[in-house]
Amino acid sequence: MAQARNGGVALQYDTFGVPSDPPLLLIMGLGAQLTAWEEPFCQLLAGGGYFVVRFDNRDTGLSSKTAGDPPDVAALFMRALTGQDIGPVPYTLSDMAGDAVAVLDALGLHRAHVVGASMGGMIAQMVAIEHRDRLASLTSIMSTTGAPGVGAATPEALGALLAPRPTERTDAIETGVKTWRIISGQHFDEAATRVRVAAAYDRCFYPQGAAFQLAAIAKVGDRTERLGQVQAPALVIHGRQDTLVNFSGGEATAAALAGSRLLLVEDMGHDLSPPLWPVLTRAVLDHVGAADALPS
Repeated sequence: MAQARNGGVALQYDTFGVPSDPPLLLIMGLGAQLTAWEEPFCQLLAGGGYFVVRFDNRDTGLSSKTAGDPPDVAALFMRALTGQDIGPVPYTLSDMAGDAVAVLDALGLHRAHVVGASMGGMIAQMVAIEHRDRLASLTSIMSTTGAPGVGAATPEALGALLAPRPTERTDAIETGVKTWRIISGQHFDEAATRVRVAAAYDRCFYPQGAAFQLAAIAKVGDRTERLGQVQAPALVIHGRQDTLVNFSGGEATAAALAGSRLLLVEDMGHDLSPPLWPVLTRAVLDHVGAADALPS
């Protein structure tokens, strides 16, 4: 484990594979730590000939935490849904894209294949928009464009996302398992999920961080027009069983990215369950390999 810095923000990261191989940066989603990119998943990518990097976003895991009280997420959502400006926020997705670039800088990597899941897909999109020279290719997984009317959550999934988190370990773990049961697809494994949620709790339990991250998402809004200017090779992956970000979000992302490929996975929810790894890692490796083969 090591840390990068983006100004006053420290970002915990680790790596897999051979540093001389082409770099592949993984960006995780809302409230999720770098460990949500499970080690065997990362090893599959590294085994395909890539130097894999994963990191804790700010306000998660062992990276820096934002000072002060978290925003009122319910009020924030109401303003965003009615088209109102949500007001000042501590940081935005642009700052989080800067965090991703800072991790590359710490490793001395000029360009990388960038893969993001959920909110991480939004951050990866902002890297493509605002740091084009640092991007070898883009992969956006179970994410959306920020446009209203696409990628909406079901009421049950949204309720699970916004519900208060108990702080006592046993209750917090049970709540986490319940949330994953709602948003995962058919490959949900309760026993394995409980182990994973418990490990995440023990590494760093910081539920208020998600409120800051939701504010960062809401402040940026619709990225559709800017995504239309992205020229990097792009792959969009989405599950048809996703209840947290409906697959229309993936379809909209692919439509916004000229020349992108859309992979809709029939048996995938808002999760990276092990039975999906062969399909997902093969798709990513094929995509980044094709990008590497393009004339520079």
